[in-house]
Amino acid sequence: MTTLTSTSSLGLHEIERADPPAKRLKLSEQDEVRPLLVSNSCFTWFFLQKVAELEEDSRIYEYTSAANPNMSQVPVFAHDASLHESGPTRIIPFDLSRHMQIDYPASSPNLIASFIRINPNEDIQTEAVATSQAFYIIRGSGRTVTEDGEITWSRGDLFVIPAFDTPATHYATEDTAIYWVHDQPLLTYLGVQPNKRRFKTTLFRRERLLAEVERIKHQPGAEHRNRMGILLGNKITEDSTKTLTHTLWSLLNILPPGDAQRPHRHNSVALDLCVFAESGDKIYTLMGPELDEQGWVKNPIKCLWKTGACFTTPPGWWHSHHNESDKPAWVLPMQDAGLYTYQRTLDIRFSEEPNSSKESKEL
Repeated sequence: MTTLTSTSSLGLHEIERADPPAKRLKLSEQDEVRPLLVSNSCFTWFFLQKVAELEEDSRIYEYTSAANPNMSQVPVFAHDASLHESGPTRIIPFDLSRHMQIDYPASSPNLIASFIRINPNEDIQTEAVATSQAFYIIRGSGRTVTEDGEITWSRGDLFVIPAFDTPATHYATEDTAIYWVHDQPLLTYLGVQPNKRRFKTTLFRRERLLAEVERIKHQPGAEHRNRMGILLGNKITEDSTKTLTHTLWSLLNILPPGDAQRPHRHNSVALDLCVFAESGDKIYTLMGPELDEQGWVKNPIKCLWKTGACFTTPPGWWHSHHNESDKPAWVLPMQDAGLYTYQRTLDIRFSEEPNSSKESKEL
C-alpha cells in the first residue's frame, strides 16, 4: 500500500510505504519547479512548430502584379471526326490538359468532351464524377441503361443524365458515334463529389429539335438575328438560367447557305460539335480576341467545319460563322455557360453593324 502525504511547512513530499519498511524521499523546491520549466519549454516548442506548419503554405503578393495572373490559355484545337470513324469500341477523350497545365483530363477548365465509338452489337460503359453529363448521337442507334432506366436513341438525339453512383451502359445496334461532355474537371478542381441529383434524365428527340428550328426560321425578323438556333433548356432551370442543366449549356444552330453570322463573344468556353457541313473548305468559323473597324474578327484563326468533328472556342474570343456553300450547316456547341449564367458573369456580346455608335451590344 502507498500513501501520498504533503507537509507544506517543510516544503517536502513524503511517500510512505507500509510494506516493505518506509522510505522517505526529499525534494527541494528548486527540484520541484524544474520539471514544470521543462514542460513549459516543450509546450512552447510544439506550439511554435504548429504555427510554422500552418504558415508554411501561405503566400502574399503585391496586388497590381498578381491580380491578373499569367495562366495558360485555353487553346484552339480540333478533335477530328476520323478518330471515331473506325477502330475498336472505345472512348476518345478530347484532352487538352497539357496545354492548360492542368493535372487531370480536361478540354476546358470546367468540362471535358469525348467521342464514344461503339461497333455494331457491342456495348461500352461510361462513368464520371460529375453533376451533368450530355450525350449527342452523331450517328447510329441503340439504347443506354442508367439508374433511371433505359433510353432508346438514334442519330440527332441528345440526352442528359445527372449524378449517378453507377456507370451508364450504352448498347449499339449499328455503327455508332456519340459526343459526350461532362463537368468532372470542375468537380476535380473543387475537390468535391456530387451528393444530390439536380435534375432528371432528360431526352431531346431529333424530330422535335428540327421542328423547333423550322418554326423560328419563319418568325418575323429571323433573318436579322445574330444566330439562327434554339437553346436547350430543362425544367430545373426554367425560372433561372434556362440552360441544359445547372452547369451545361447547349445550342443547336443552323447556318444557312451563303450566310455569315456576325461575331459574338462570351466568357464561357465553347466545345463546338459540327453536326453537318458540306465537305470542303467553304464552311468555317473565324475567331480571335479583337474586332476590326467593320465589326468582324481581326487577324482571325480559321477553323474549318467537318461533319462529326469538334473544336474549341476560347473564353472571351469573338467568333463568326460563315457558310459559302449551297447547303445549310449545323453546329452544336456545349459550354459551361449554365454556371456562368448563374454567376451573372457570362457577359455575352454581339458585334454591331459598322454604322453603329458602339463596337458591341450586350445581351
